[in-house]
Amino acid sequence: MATFAVPGAELAVSLSDEGGHPVVQLHGLTSSRARDRLLNLDLGRGLHGTRLLRYDARGHGKSTGRKVPSDYRWTVLADDLLRLLEKWFPGEQVHGVGPSMGTATLLHAAAREPERFAGLTLMVPATAWETRPAQAAHYRAAADLIESEGVDALIAASRLIAPPPAQVGVPETVPDVPDALLPSLFRGAALSDLPAPEAITRIDAPTTILAWIDDPGHPLSTAESLAALLPNATLTVASTPDDVETWPQILSEDVARRG
Repeated sequence: MATFAVPGAELAVSLSDEGGHPVVQLHGLTSSRARDRLLNLDLGRGLHGTRLLRYDARGHGKSTGRKVPSDYRWTVLADDLLRLLEKWFPGEQVHGVGPSMGTATLLHAAAREPERFAGLTLMVPATAWETRPAQAAHYRAAADLIESEGVDALIAASRLIAPPPAQVGVPETVPDVPDALLPSLFRGAALSDLPAPEAITRIDAPTTILAWIDDPGHPLSTAESLAALLPNATLTVASTPDDVETWPQILSEDVARRG
């Protein structure tokens, strides 16, 4: 494992180099490379013959971070991503894949440097635009709960929420984030939104959107809006865990087609 310094953090990075097309894999809020594997969201496990760069976002997993909410805005995470790509894949077009916060990071980076991406595989996009304010309030409440009652209270509350049908049977996990940083991560997420719709329309990389049903934090409405806005996008919707099992193969096909 390598580390890479960005302003305010050291990112934990790993490269699986089998030659071939460069791919960068991201994860979701409070997750990590390791936790996404448990959640069955590590689509890169199905890749062969690529140069696959995985990393833990600042404050997550084995990466470090500060107790500064603005450090965890999606625009800052996109800065980190673009720095990583310039270090590991200078001057190359890259295929990007990641769920939720990872999707948001990729979209901010692609809106800023569309020529950097050969293709995108966007997974379970989070709330955005008109659905974002309610989710932001939820994140602020989570931060307050942690500070008043501790992380265990948040975990207990989360157990009361039924998982989406496509995640039934997935092992129970807890945030892969130091307890002291969790409130800042949630408040940074509350400060964030996807790029403006007009910026999304300028991302012309071939894009696959992988969504699932019945998840208020990752509503189908965001995936459908992105599919309509992105000029070269297709949408696939999962209803069962078996549907999600097809996603690594979809990523492999995306990379092979666009590599």
